[in-house]
Amino acid sequence: MGAVTAIILTLNEEGNIAECIRTASWADEMLVLDSGSTDRTVEIARSLGAEVRFREFTNYAEQRNAALGMARTPWVFFLDADERVPPELASEVREAVEREDYAGWWVPRRNYIAGRWIRHGGWYPDYQLRLMQRERARYDPAWEVHEIVVLDGPAGYLKHPLIHYNYRNWREFVSRQFSYARLEVRALMRRGIRPRPWSPFSMPVREFLRRYVSLRGYKDGFHGFVLAALMGIYTMYVYGVLWRRYNLQGRSSTV
Repeated sequence: MGAVTAIILTLNEEGNIAECIRTASWADEMLVLDSGSTDRTVEIARSLGAEVRFREFTNYAEQRNAALGMARTPWVFFLDADERVPPELASEVREAVEREDYAGWWVPRRNYIAGRWIRHGGWYPDYQLRLMQRERARYDPAWEVHEIVVLDGPAGYLKHPLIHYNYRNWREFVSRQFSYARLEVRALMRRGIRPRPWSPFSMPVREFLRRYVSLRGYKDGFHGFVLAALMGIYTMYVYGVLWRRYNLQGRSSTV
């Protein structure tokens, strides 16, 4: 009942993949689903005993669903290459998969951004549903980024955090957030979210206040302020693109 496959999605992660695999060596199987790395990611993963499969990237939800179909064990534990599993979490996972009362488990995540553990602003505990019974889970295709798991059964909560070294500097943060924007705009359109003319202005303010005030991002000092401001700018960009696309659709439909 308790066998686990650790699954890592990769694209050019030669700087992260070795340490990620080593901290997940407690898993019964290791599966790396690569989407076309041109660096040494695949070579390193294979040298550490991981099974490597290939799939062209479409979006995160489809990639994870494909990985679920490739795993052979009853349980899977999803990891990003820049995440690490401390020994305390590994032991807790091993205990959790022996239980039959939950179909999945939420895992707290400790995010390090620009060299600092961010404790507020929604960045901690940042629960992620990463441990799940393979045949009772799938990812909602409507959410191409910031994926949502549809679970056939209840989910519990683990105590020990996953360590996430997700953004080494502010440039990387901005670059990666805006790479998500296209997928998020498409997901919002698929869900029928129609912005108002003022949404590209009101939504960023709301996001900044949510992060900085409601979620107490101010307690993280300079980092907290910059993160709230950048997430506001990201939100402005997303809703600006969304508004333009709906406008273009409206014009084309009247021609």
